[in-house]
Amino acid sequence: MKVPGLSVRDLTASIVVFLVAMPLCMGIAIASGVPPEKGLVTGIIGGIVVGMLAGSPLQVSGPAAGLAVIIFEFVRDHGLSALGPMLVVAGVIQFVAGVARLGGLFRAVSPAVVHGMLAGIGALIVAGQFHILFDAKPMSNGLANLSAMPGRVLGLNFSDAHSTEIALGLGLLTIAVMLGWEKLRPASLKLVPGALLGVVAATAVAASLGLEVARISVPESISAAFAMPGAGFFAPILANPAIATAAIAIAFIASAETLLSAAAVDRMHDGVRTDYNKELRAQGVGNLLCGLVGALPMTGVIVRSSANVQAGAQTRASAILHGVWILALVALLPWVLREVPMAALGGILVVTGWRLISLKHVRHLFENYGPVPAGIWAATFALVVTTDLLTGVLVGLGLSLIEVVPHLSRLKLGIEHGTASEGEARLVRLSGAATFLTLPRLTRALEDVPADKPVHLDLDSLAGLDHTSAEMLGEWLGRRRRAGLAASVSGREEMVRTFAHA
Repeated sequence: MKVPGLSVRDLTASIVVFLVAMPLCMGIAIASGVPPEKGLVTGIIGGIVVGMLAGSPLQVSGPAAGLAVIIFEFVRDHGLSALGPMLVVAGVIQFVAGVARLGGLFRAVSPAVVHGMLAGIGALIVAGQFHILFDAKPMSNGLANLSAMPGRVLGLNFSDAHSTEIALGLGLLTIAVMLGWEKLRPASLKLVPGALLGVVAATAVAASLGLEVARISVPESISAAFAMPGAGFFAPILANPAIATAAIAIAFIASAETLLSAAAVDRMHDGVRTDYNKELRAQGVGNLLCGLVGALPMTGVIVRSSANVQAGAQTRASAILHGVWILALVALLPWVLREVPMAALGGILVVTGWRLISLKHVRHLFENYGPVPAGIWAATFALVVTTDLLTGVLVGLGLSLIEVVPHLSRLKLGIEHGTASEGEARLVRLSGAATFLTLPRLTRALEDVPADKPVHLDLDSLAGLDHTSAEMLGEWLGRRRRAGLAASVSGREEMVRTFAHA
């Protein structure tokens, strides 16, 4: 296989991403209630196939912690056999949405809803993986996991350590090494992932001392990891309409997470910008293939993508190669993976989930846009934890309409292009109201502004601006300023102040 545009920097970046991805692929699979090789297969397809087709060249795709909870509940309710056909339908929905050029619509999802959803998922992952630290199985739902946590701790007996206490020790060792390395590592080794070192440390201790703890199970051959569809493959989805509903939910959530991740990756570098519709089509192909071989769903993932950018990747070759390295390890050295304690992966997922809960997002929303977006975040978070992910997202989207209410009489957005009085500077004048309802049109208009010219954003006639549009405008201005171009804003003081540090 020829990897396009391969350079030394892409090669080294691919190794870094591979080292970050390996424990996460397996850990997310376990958190989703499926065998760990299912996550590895998703990582292989996300790297090799989606890497070649992606509209965001430096974004890395693979199994996402953000979908772990909904997949866990789906497999619990419908069985593993229903996961493949559901995911095929979700992939087709994504591909059709990309062909129909609906990528911009997913970008219009309120950041308050997305970050509230991720925080809720993070809390559920922490609650579930907490029990994996004790070599125990998670409960059937998030509230049950939360309520069982005190009893799990009170039941410890370190005076006569059994497998429970030993597993907890290995999980805590993994967390300690992971966090300690990230705080104390020298600058010359900053690209070495703490998660990998945590797993290596726990595995080395368990192997050298012959500890009797649960370890991950992977098949003897790579072919066994790919479950090819057989007769009656689509029977579950035809017999149960709820599976089709789950496919729509997965397609929506995976697309929103992917495209928001792509926008974040664009902020990290000054290279080729994301083609959102192409990225959506690539994700659809990837999820369709994952469904056919019975793997986990995928999204663009920010942790692996940011590692890719920070490691100096220049082209899509890095993402493609990281999938090749995963394939090579699973095919040639499966015995290495079978030595990893389950509690070590639980430790990684506890840290990953805790970071998803990050309160800096809701603090940012409250300080910059007031109590309404912060309230949307809180409501989405609470409902994801106490009910289910789809309910939380739908209620969050419904609450987002509150921001539109003050602008009902002037929902139309006017966009004018011209030349500013400074000469070469491009003028973009907005009037009416900029809300998430008009965000796709606004995004397309801003993408038409030449990327090599100074710009002046005139908001004097803009009567309303919700936080979703404000976040997008701030990212657009910030990207131009980082490229060394002048980007000025005029308008009411409170609006201009929003973009002062973009």
